[in-house]
Amino acid sequence: MITSTIFTATTRAGIPADPRLLVVAGACAISISSVLIKIADVAPSTAVFFRCFLAVPVLTVMAWREYRRAGRPGRRAVFLQLFGGVLLGIDFALWSQSILMVGAGIASVIVNVQVIVVPLLSWLVFGHRVHRRFLLALPFLFAGIALAGGVIGGGAGGSDLLWGTVLGLISGIAYGGYIFVVGRAGSSDRAASQVLISTVTAGVAGTAVGSLWGTVDFAPGWETLLWLVALALIGQVLGWTLMGYSLPRLPAEVGASLLLMQPVLAVALAVVLLGEKPGVFQLLGCAVVVAAVSAVSVRRTRGGVSAPASRRASTSLIE
Repeated sequence: MITSTIFTATTRAGIPADPRLLVVAGACAISISSVLIKIADVAPSTAVFFRCFLAVPVLTVMAWREYRRAGRPGRRAVFLQLFGGVLLGIDFALWSQSILMVGAGIASVIVNVQVIVVPLLSWLVFGHRVHRRFLLALPFLFAGIALAGGVIGGGAGGSDLLWGTVLGLISGIAYGGYIFVVGRAGSSDRAASQVLISTVTAGVAGTAVGSLWGTVDFAPGWETLLWLVALALIGQVLGWTLMGYSLPRLPAEVGASLLLMQPVLAVALAVVLLGEKPGVFQLLGCAVVVAAVSAVSVRRTRGGVSAPASRRASTSLIE
């Protein structure tokens, strides 16, 4: 409903719905997620529960509109999205706790370890060749994560930098698994239904995992609830469906390049809105991580011909 309305309105007004602008809008929406989680300041189980299940009614309406237009998705796609949603729920829970421990901006950078998980899974499962650029970027990526998390050089990211960084890494691994699984069934024509299915199972799995740090608070207070509603509508519905509609319409290197702004925006928003003050080494680590991820995800195929984004651009930097 939200993203399809954007497309319809721009088309009727004679303005092309440029997928590059939609990716930028989606990245901005997703960047706000970590800030909203930090402001809400609730247990991961509570954040995941409200993030997912408040998004379900809107996503259901959007998926119904897709169903009337394109029919129902295949059984294989539904199964992959259900399984992927479990991995996504684990990611949500661990990432939420990482945000509380190391800060919204730094956690958003650390989680991008997912960019190495997808190529490794592709190599292990399908035998896809691992590019030299990927191997060369690995030590820089891990060094940047260590700096960003305050493991090297210290920093002001949170009260428990080491464990927050570890949780962020595991979160990124789970998210990489989600991208790998769902990427086998992704389609821009069914963006809302894909997000709906994954969101439901993510809500169940993520709430269960998040309960390790406290059970769900079903009455968090009106002010907190408003922040959680914003998280559901902006971060979960708007951000993810904008990505689902736009990334398959872009060349891989274009989508990946635009998505690199997401962790940068998250750090900037955390500094401006939350007053977080990353140390010099942490900021250096953020820069190293973004540079390493860029080296891995932004590339062209032989002869300078752009490859479709539907299987590769969508593997980068979304949270």
